[in-house]
Amino acid sequence: MKHILTFSFVLVISAFIYPQEMRQNSFKSLFSDEKANKIGDAITILVVESSQASNNAETQAARSSSLSLSGKGQAGKTTLPTVDLGLGTNNDFTGSGSTKTTGMIRTKISATIDSVLRNGNLLVRGSRKIKINGEEQIVKIKGIVRLSDIAADNSVLSYNISEAEIEFSGSGLIERSQSPGWLTKIFHMLF
Repeated sequence: MKHILTFSFVLVISAFIYPQEMRQNSFKSLFSDEKANKIGDAITILVVESSQASNNAETQAARSSSLSLSGKGQAGKTTLPTVDLGLGTNNDFTGSGSTKTTGMIRTKISATIDSVLRNGNLLVRGSRKIKINGEEQIVKIKGIVRLSDIAADNSVLSYNISEAEIEFSGSGLIERSQSPGWLTKIFHMLF
């Protein structure tokens, strides 16, 4: 009995010395892995973006005006010269244009939680740099993720990220060959 009383006393004292906050374990589940929810935790972003836009415009305008003056005269048996004056203007304009863009991006990128907002949403940020044969590609992503959008494997789809900023850039031989030369750039600045 003495040991049980001592053990109970030690348990009560340790509960006061090392209290546990219940919110600390609120994201843990008995049936799944722990989801990323703290600053520095890693998260996988599945970038699946496709965009399609088209725009057509047609304009047609016409304007026409004319002014005419005509005169004939006769005095006695003499015929006066005939005066004829005509003035006309015509203005036609027809214009049309269309644009169409499509794009598709699919990649997987790992990011980390940069900060936790007051409402529990997570600000995530990540980048990846790939260099192959002198060609360099950089993928950067940033945005806000809700905890409920994070899957059990700590992944989130890019279209579930609010205020998402996804940037793809590259440099190397291909990028240089696609940009205009310095002489062309000078002509574009002058004309």
